[in-house]
Amino acid sequence: MASFKRYFPIFDWGRTYDKAALGHDLTAAVIVTLMLIPQSLAYALLAGLPPEAGIYASIAPILLYALFGTSRALAVGPVAVVSLLTASTIGQVAEAGTAGYAAAALTLAFLSGGFLVVLGLLRLGFLANFLSHPVIAGFITASGVLIAASQLKHVLGVSAEGHTLIEMILSLVAHAGDVHGLTAAIGFSVIAVLFGVRSGLKPVLVRLGVNVRLADFITKAGPVVAVAATTALAWGFDLEARGVALVGDVPQSLPPLTAPDLSLELMRALFIPAVLISIIGFVESVSVAKTLAAKKRQRIDPDQELIGLGAANLGAAFTGGYPVTGGFARSVVNFDAGAQTPAAGAFTAIGLALAAISLTPLIYFLPKATLAATIIVAVLSLVNFSILKSTWRYSTSDFIAVFATILLTLSLGVEVGVASGVVLSVLLHITKTFKPHIAEVGRVPGTQHFRNIHRHAVETTPSLLTLRIDESLYFANANFLEDMILNRLSRDAQTIRDVVLMCSAVNEVDYSALETLETLNTQLSEMGVRLHLSEVKGPVMDKLKDTHFLKALSGEVFLSQHDAWAALSGGEAEARPSGPQA
Repeated sequence: MASFKRYFPIFDWGRTYDKAALGHDLTAAVIVTLMLIPQSLAYALLAGLPPEAGIYASIAPILLYALFGTSRALAVGPVAVVSLLTASTIGQVAEAGTAGYAAAALTLAFLSGGFLVVLGLLRLGFLANFLSHPVIAGFITASGVLIAASQLKHVLGVSAEGHTLIEMILSLVAHAGDVHGLTAAIGFSVIAVLFGVRSGLKPVLVRLGVNVRLADFITKAGPVVAVAATTALAWGFDLEARGVALVGDVPQSLPPLTAPDLSLELMRALFIPAVLISIIGFVESVSVAKTLAAKKRQRIDPDQELIGLGAANLGAAFTGGYPVTGGFARSVVNFDAGAQTPAAGAFTAIGLALAAISLTPLIYFLPKATLAATIIVAVLSLVNFSILKSTWRYSTSDFIAVFATILLTLSLGVEVGVASGVVLSVLLHITKTFKPHIAEVGRVPGTQHFRNIHRHAVETTPSLLTLRIDESLYFANANFLEDMILNRLSRDAQTIRDVVLMCSAVNEVDYSALETLETLNTQLSEMGVRLHLSEVKGPVMDKLKDTHFLKALSGEVFLSQHDAWAALSGGEAEARPSGPQA
């Protein structure tokens, strides 16, 4: 039964579902539905797909996530970054507006969903940790800038092109003489209104005596009001005849049953992009889910989240959608609106289904400039250049990774940006571990504690060298340890007779590192120096106990560093002054 609940969390929270939770979930669903209608349409256009694809991608995926997901507030559907990645990926294999383009979007969702489900079943959610937060933040910031720039052509009413920031700017400048005044007036007016609503409307309403919750609802409904107002203007004044681009016909129906194109050639072309989209989407989704869960002292299961998001993407593939994930803005709105369980998502899906069969005729008159404006306002909230300042102050390597990710994404496009983000994350990890922190330690007088001789006033013994290794040993850093020890011995070759490796922070010793330790043991023996280990963790000792290394070890393995000190110091301890805090 426990295993069944793991794969179907609905049977866990569903047992305690009551009227109070129902009321909160219905309220949250109404608010999120109003928010999702314009967002879904806008993100579908950003992905190069018909606007109804955004609605379709927000119905079945939400229902499936409610069944399989573990977050009680995460709202799944189209998001800006994944929509941009979808457009850039599919644009390389099919022409926008064609049946092949839509079919490729289904295939991309299918591959993404399948990959996520497989990772979840294999419990490989930890793989997402290889994407560092600074790199993800840099990629999302650069993507936000690219998305906003890509939508300026709709706001200005020009036919600019380009996949990089430089290409977009040059294209916009080249078409500066083609700006459509009425379209630009609509687009920039909506941008101004939405920024004003987002930044200042709620405090004003509260000061006027409006209930805080109602004021928040009105503020969140800003994009819906903008859509309704500009749609009414376009219909009443026949703006289409005056050159304003409208959304046009949108099918009035529930999501259709569709089948992805599973041709080998197409799947081969989309597989790697699907993997990258899956990883980016999962990292973004889990980050949001963990943050919201922590506020209510709840927990999520990353491995089950993989299955939930995978099921959502598979649902999109068979119902006319495209890749989806958990969105930050809508999830926060869902949480703030009082969502208690994933049932809020199911009610949202029902609301969107009703919108798909009743409101779509009205969407014909919706100006594309309005949708572009809603995208610009939404994605600019993702832009966070302060990450550069923060990483610069804290870690040079993190700053380089963030700066490189932003620069590559803006200058070479999102494909290169996301790929470089993955590579930089791995390189960042290797960089931090291939030169591990190794401290020479001595005993704090009168205690059994050992600390860095350069940070504390400690006792040392001329004939004894103790090094604390603050990292697991593996192929990339084992030689660094060997070189450090030999260099240190070269300075006191005549006095040092014992070397102790304090392994309290070593969680793993791979085979390459084991061979290096064997070589080091031989070298030290030839120099008349014994090699010892102390505080070796049980799992590490289990792997070492039957190896040639321990059999040939010239010294001993001590349970604690104090035992090593007592056995090897010979009462020759001398005090050292406290060193610089380096």
